[in-house]
Amino acid sequence: MTDIDSLLNKPEFPLSGRYDSDWVLDNQMGPNALWLVEWLLNALPLKSGMRVLDLGCGRSLTSIFMAREFGVQVWAADLWITPDHNWKRAEAAGVGNSVFPLRAEAHALPFPANFFDVVVSIDAYQYFGTDVLYLGYLSRFLRPEGYLGIVTPGLMQPITDVPEHLVRPQSNGKVFWEDECWSFKTPDWWLEHWSRSAGVTDVRVDTLRDGWRHWRDFEQVLEVSGKSVFPSDAEALDRDQGRYIGFVRAIARRTGTAGVNLYDPATGAQAGVDW
Repeated sequence: MTDIDSLLNKPEFPLSGRYDSDWVLDNQMGPNALWLVEWLLNALPLKSGMRVLDLGCGRSLTSIFMAREFGVQVWAADLWITPDHNWKRAEAAGVGNSVFPLRAEAHALPFPANFFDVVVSIDAYQYFGTDVLYLGYLSRFLRPEGYLGIVTPGLMQPITDVPEHLVRPQSNGKVFWEDECWSFKTPDWWLEHWSRSAGVTDVRVDTLRDGWRHWRDFEQVLEVSGKSVFPSDAEALDRDQGRYIGFVRAIARRTGTAGVNLYDPATGAQAGVDW
C-alpha cells in the first residue's frame, strides 16, 4: 500500500477505502465526497432497488458509490458536469444500469412529485438550500415518509466577524475564507431552518467528529499526489483545528404532504396556467 493509499484508507470510512485512489483523486471536486457520503449513509436506511436523487453530484463519485454499495438506482444530477462524462464513469464502474446522469438546475428539477425514496446532497446543498423556500420545493419530489439527507461544510459555532486565521493568507498565498463561505451554517441554524418546514419531520442534525482533520488530510493527499485543482487549504484547516470549520449532517423525513412552492413551474400547471 502506497503512502497515498494509506492516507485515504481511514478506519472511519471502511467502504470508501476499497476505491482506487487515482480514481478518487482524479475525480474530486473538493473534500473527499466518498468519506462524506459514507458518513451520511450510516444514518439513512438505503435498501436495494430504491430510487435516489444525488443532487449536485459533481463527477458522480457519490452516485457510483451508492449504486455499488447499496444496490439503489441513482439519478445523478449536476449543473456543471456533463452527463456524457458522468455516464462514462458509471459505465466504467459497472453501474451503467443503475446510475442515470443528467444536467439539472436545483430550482428546476425535471422529476414528478413523489418519485424518489431518498434525496441526498454532498457538499452542494449549501449553494441553494439556504433559501427558506427551497426545502418545501425539494420535499415534493420525495414520496411520503421518504428521506432527505445532506452533508455540507459548516460552522461549529456562530460568527459575526470571520476569525483572523481564516482570512490570513497561507504560505501558498491562498486565503481560505471566500464570500461563498457565508453559506456555511451551524448545526443549530440547519435544525431551526428545517424544523420550520411543513414538508419534513423528524429533523436530526449533527457534526462529523474531527471533520476538520479529515478535510485537512484530504487536502494533504492532493498536495502529495500532485492532483490538486486549486491551492491547498490544509494550512488554514490546521490552524483552525475544528474551532469553526467542519461538516454538518442533516436528515429529515418527508411528511404526508408537501407545501406548494410558488417558484415551482408545476404550480402553474396545476392551476391551468402555461408558464
